[in-house]
Amino acid sequence: MSPTGTTPLTGIAAFLSAFARRQAARTVELPGGFVALDDRYVHSRANNQAFVDGPLDPGGPAALPGRLDQALAHLPYRMVTVLDDATGRACAPYLTAAGYAHHTYVVMIHEAPVPPAAAAAAPVALAELREALAGSWRGFLPHATEEEIGHLVDRREARLRGAEQVRFVAARTPDGQIASWADLYTDPAAGIAQIEDLVTAEAHLGRGHATAVLHTALHLAADLPVRFLIADAHDWPRHWYARHGFTPAGHLHHFDRA
Repeated sequence: MSPTGTTPLTGIAAFLSAFARRQAARTVELPGGFVALDDRYVHSRANNQAFVDGPLDPGGPAALPGRLDQALAHLPYRMVTVLDDATGRACAPYLTAAGYAHHTYVVMIHEAPVPPAAAAAAPVALAELREALAGSWRGFLPHATEEEIGHLVDRREARLRGAEQVRFVAARTPDGQIASWADLYTDPAAGIAQIEDLVTAEAHLGRGHATAVLHTALHLAADLPVRFLIADAHDWPRHWYARHGFTPAGHLHHFDRA
């Protein structure tokens, strides 16, 4: 049990829900959840999406696609994250029938001894990350406009208000270039820490930089009993995280439509 008296998974779901609300510029309530919006980053789907964090009555999962169309009518895309596994599976047939792609993610909790911090990695200011972030997004989205890239980089400003403590951890090459990075969100009162968006620049892959970032982030959160991250349930990084002491604990569901 976590310090709040909940199970780790329910505590994590509450943390994710609270983070989305705190990060948002505005929210719109829906039965069973809410929509988190930020008009400054209209090209960032992650900053303009719905969350389901409770019962979907009235209407149940069948009513969700229509509610999303109404709440997100001003946007050319739709995105919703369902924080409960059973609810996500119940919503899947209705959302996929409405044209949504369904992605399952695994919540992984660190249950191994906490490693020491790596000498090559440490917290950095967001400004120090901007060039590396922009370069990474240009590689991921080669056809994106500079405005779109700018929104994806600048949206990290909003994350600073998402949790009690938000830090950006980065590993540098011997000549000082930022090679890998991740976010670290912590809520000491709830005893929870999340490691998010661990990325290594393509030019620096395979040299241990991601391990340095992960170990340093874990070390910074060593005093918190629940340390977790979220990984694609069907992609290789989950196995890499498992080798670093993370254990699958549950699932959440993500749906999006262009």
